[in-house]
Amino acid sequence: MSTKFAADEIACLIRFLSAERLKSLIELTGSEQSAIELHQETLALGAQLMGVVATIEISLRNSVCNNLSQHFGVDTWLLQPPIPFQWKEPEKKKAVMAQDSAQRAEYSKLNQVEKTALDACAYPHGRPPNTSHAKRSKDRRKHIQLPTGKVVAELTLYFWKRLYGPEYEQTLWRPTLKRTFPNKNVKRADIAINLEKIYQARNRLAHHEPVLHKRFDETILAIEYISENLEATIQSTALPLPRLIADDLLRIKAQANELHDKLTAYKK
Repeated sequence: MSTKFAADEIACLIRFLSAERLKSLIELTGSEQSAIELHQETLALGAQLMGVVATIEISLRNSVCNNLSQHFGVDTWLLQPPIPFQWKEPEKKKAVMAQDSAQRAEYSKLNQVEKTALDACAYPHGRPPNTSHAKRSKDRRKHIQLPTGKVVAELTLYFWKRLYGPEYEQTLWRPTLKRTFPNKNVKRADIAINLEKIYQARNRLAHHEPVLHKRFDETILAIEYISENLEATIQSTALPLPRLIADDLLRIKAQANELHDKLTAYKK
């Protein structure tokens, strides 16, 4: 950022970005202008990294969904998995929340006639008197039927990384999810550790927090590990997924090196 700001403009930007957020950068650089510039560079790096994380999340999600759909043999595997399999409570809650979110989105697209038509399903014996608008909308939404794919799209990386945890070692990993990472040298714990690193970085990025230095390096290594092993019998950079993100990672690494060098120079 080459734009120079006057003192009153700097004060305005500090108010917008918050003094607390800029405090460590101001202490590091001794300059409010420089602190704001570094803040913006950090956000730009995070935005680029978030794009690659999104590609990994989408790829993992679709691989897992294809796997579980084949394994369970029913389209309702997410909300009504066949017995004896049962989701652990956190995943069960996340699936229900995802369904509600998808139904909300679908309901918002309906016109008033279509919304009113749902009353026949929501209140087959007639709508109770004094039903509030909020309650009526909620009751209607429950009867919107959605394909599993629309519900799946509402689930976050938290859900998918949880499936590689020790709780699902016997019920998912061994019977089926190992096929999403078929390399014999890859263990469930390896996947869980790397997904956790990506998940933690994703959360920081989603809240506009920096991912730098050791955390950045660990995130990049985790991204490379997952991309090079997903549905691969041998870890390789020559596979379609790592090749897809290769140029992005090169740019992100160069961008990070430049930013890290600037931060290091201020410390000397």
